[in-house]
Amino acid sequence: MEKISIGIQKTGRLSEKSLDLLKESGITLANGSRKLLSTSQNFPLEAVFLRDDDIPQYVFDGVTDAGIVGENVVREKDHELQIVERLGFARCRMSIALPKGMDYSGPEQLDGKKIATSYPNILGTYLAENHIDAEIHVISGSVEIAPGIGLADAIFDIVSTGSTLLSNGLKEVEVVLESEAVMIARPDLNPGKKEILDRLLFRMRAVRKSRDNKYILLNAPNDRLDEIIQVIPGMKSPTIMPLAEEGWSSVHSVLNENEFWEIIDRLRDLGAQGILVIPIEKMII
Repeated sequence: MEKISIGIQKTGRLSEKSLDLLKESGITLANGSRKLLSTSQNFPLEAVFLRDDDIPQYVFDGVTDAGIVGENVVREKDHELQIVERLGFARCRMSIALPKGMDYSGPEQLDGKKIATSYPNILGTYLAENHIDAEIHVISGSVEIAPGIGLADAIFDIVSTGSTLLSNGLKEVEVVLESEAVMIARPDLNPGKKEILDRLLFRMRAVRKSRDNKYILLNAPNDRLDEIIQVIPGMKSPTIMPLAEEGWSSVHSVLNENEFWEIIDRLRDLGAQGILVIPIEKMII
């Protein structure tokens, strides 16, 4: 039986969330990341546990069919691979940072500066696109200490919360790339493997949609139903059922997490009562 192989980070920030997403998608892996190779017993998938920096190369070389990795790694390696899905976790940004005491008015101030980084390709592209003549100093790890020891004037690195920059006397001045976990794949997958990957992505999308939405039940006065329906249209339209108390109906719908509190306030203003909010485990559209 045909199956696909997926490269997954063996350890680190992406590993646990990648495995959680597979599990929530109904895919069980024996022994998880405790060994190099793990085959699912209930889906035609084989997980290969690798260093994150190696995943794009393995996919490009055809050792694995696809992989879950940070977009920053994909951009740095610059192989001809498809980003087939953005997964919405492990978000970070790649930024240029300078010492706190240095004035900064725009990218042109980077001219003539020495910038330390572990991502020379992404930085080089940014500098070229902005016609900045700066020297790239490639180092591995602990990039943030480079200005403090006189190795560079600035750095280009991953920023999550910014606390590491602050603790090293640096300030973020330019965001070059917004990154998150992505699913990458070879562009030449055969039809059988492409069909399996599409099935996997369908499951993952259902999981992600459930995280972004809430199921809502409320009691609404019938004379305000039309207005309430305009506020919460649902996936197609809300479910409306009459209550035992004359003049009232029960309304069931789905709300996006990003709009949740704004809509709740509007519903209350329209006379909605007994509002219940329930998490959604899976959401198939």
